[in-house]
This record gives sequence, structure tokens and C-alpha cells, in this order.
Amino acid sequence: MHDDQLWIFGYGSLMWDPGFACAERAVATLHGYRRGFLMRSVHHRGTPEHPGLVLALDAARGAACTGLALRVTPGTQAQALSDLRARELVSYAYRETRLPVHLVDGRVIEAVTYVIDRAHPQYTGPLPLPEQARIIATARGRRGDNSEYLFNTHAHLQKLGIEDTEIARLARQVRALQAGRSGPS
Repeated sequence: MHDDQLWIFGYGSLMWDPGFACAERAVATLHGYRRGFLMRSVHHRGTPEHPGLVLALDAARGAACTGLALRVTPGTQAQALSDLRARELVSYAYRETRLPVHLVDGRVIEAVTYVIDRAHPQYTGPLPLPEQARIIATARGRRGDNSEYLFNTHAHLQKLGIEDTEIARLARQVRALQAGRSGPS
């Protein structure tokens, strides 16, 4: 890695709302990890009284997660990392890790990646899809509706040509739950 290059691996909201200036974006794959709604959100997409669910990377043998590698604009790396840490490490449920990421053009780069800490109380482990949908359909936090987070992530994965059948199924279930609601929630 060149001293002027800082890459961030986005697999959820960082793909569509990185919060920093990007000099380059590339579809990328991280091997040995899977993306899933594995973390209770008590700050951004939920509250302590009504937690939401957000995506997290979890180590899994044979797994791979395709997302977006984002190269931070040179000269802004320190501020970008500071802002990311304030956002992603708000409760320290993620561990900031530098991992090798394979870009679609064949390059392998080292990227700052936020991986779930399985020992943290916000880690849920795999939840049944109906339970995930129920939580996401109704939770709301400082950054907005939990369902908006899911729908934006799903839309951006589709736009990038990344197939994630679990997220697609979850988005369908959440939409169905929300459509069946009667009256304000």
C-alpha cells in the first residue's frame, strides 16, 4: 500500500453513504467473511428501548462478501478515519481491522474493514429471517428508519450488480410487513 492510499471496505451503508471524499470506488470481495444483520443498533437505526439491526461482517470459513472498496482522497485520510471511527465505533461492537480485499480488476489491496466483535452484547448471531424482518420493519434511530438502511443497501447492491439473496429476501419480507400495517406505528 502506498503511503497516500487508504482504502475502506464498505458492505452496508458505507457503500451509499461513506461520509468521506472518495478518489476511487471499485467492486471488491473480502474472503473469509459473510455479511449479515448480526448487530443490534441502539444508536443509528434503533434505540436502547427498541433496537434495530444493522449489517456486520462475521468470520466464516469458505464465505465471501462482495461490496465496495473506497479509496479515500489523498490528504483527507486522517479526517476520514476520525469520522469513520466516530460513526462505526460508537459502541465498539465492531473491531477496526485491515484485511486484504480483492478488487474486480484483479488488484489486491489492504482495506480498513469493520468486523463484528462476537463477544460484544450487540452481537446477535444469526436470527431467523422473520425475526429480522419484524425488527427492521419497525425500528428507528438517529440516522433514520431501519428499513431505509436495508432498502438503500439492497438498492446499491443491485446497482453494483452484486447479488445477495438473503438481503433481497429480507427486503421483500420487510416491505410486505410494512404494507400490511394498519394505521401509524
